[in-house]
Amino acid sequence: MEKIIIPSEEVIKKQYNLITKYHGKFLKKFGVRLPKLYSGDKKFTMNALVLVYLSFGYPKTKIVSKTELTSFIRNFYPEVNDVQQARHLGAQDGWWIVAGGRDNIVEKVNRGSYKLYTLEQPYPDFKKGHRIVDTGDWKKLKEQYGYRCVTCGSREGEPHFHWSGTKTKLQKSHKDPNKPLKPGNIIPQCQKCNRADRNRWVYDEKGRVIKLADGSFVRNFDKDVRTKIYRILYGEFNGTNPNKLKNEK
Repeated sequence: MEKIIIPSEEVIKKQYNLITKYHGKFLKKFGVRLPKLYSGDKKFTMNALVLVYLSFGYPKTKIVSKTELTSFIRNFYPEVNDVQQARHLGAQDGWWIVAGGRDNIVEKVNRGSYKLYTLEQPYPDFKKGHRIVDTGDWKKLKEQYGYRCVTCGSREGEPHFHWSGTKTKLQKSHKDPNKPLKPGNIIPQCQKCNRADRNRWVYDEKGRVIKLADGSFVRNFDKDVRTKIYRILYGEFNGTNPNKLKNEK
């Protein structure tokens, strides 16, 4: 690893101002979050330092290893062990920072390293905001999902991915079938996926199954899986008779 040159406060402020200009012109409208330069105790914030270090030389930024980044940050925060800010600034705050080993297709970066790709576009998955906002407007909700089924990806009005002779129609579907179908609990599913679901699963906003909504569906699991579930629940409830559990509040 090459020797790290610690920039002066003026150099850091100048680089941060450059980032601020790009943010205002290209990124603010997408909701990309600009970290504060100083904390309440007048120290540089860790997020700002990471962004500044990755942006040096922009637009010809260099690949920076986590080890190098951590060494740089330790000059300001000596007790830090592992700098995770680069990853968080990308996926969570919207800065297009390429992370090695994350299946990126825009830049060859080794695992454990990062590179600031551009200050003129947000992180790809951040273009509509980090989180889906369900305001109750069905059309706007579908727009946030690109008019695609959250489960299979079929696009509304176009031939279905798996049934090419069928036109895709998006329907309001529960994220959690055990809760009312109202804003905050709606995801778009095509007519095929919504029908096949049968209220068995709980989904997150990306359409990933995170829980089982219908306990009776456990009967469809393989015996070895049912046995594992039984052992877990037996231990959790200390072997209590299920009939007694029903009477507990």
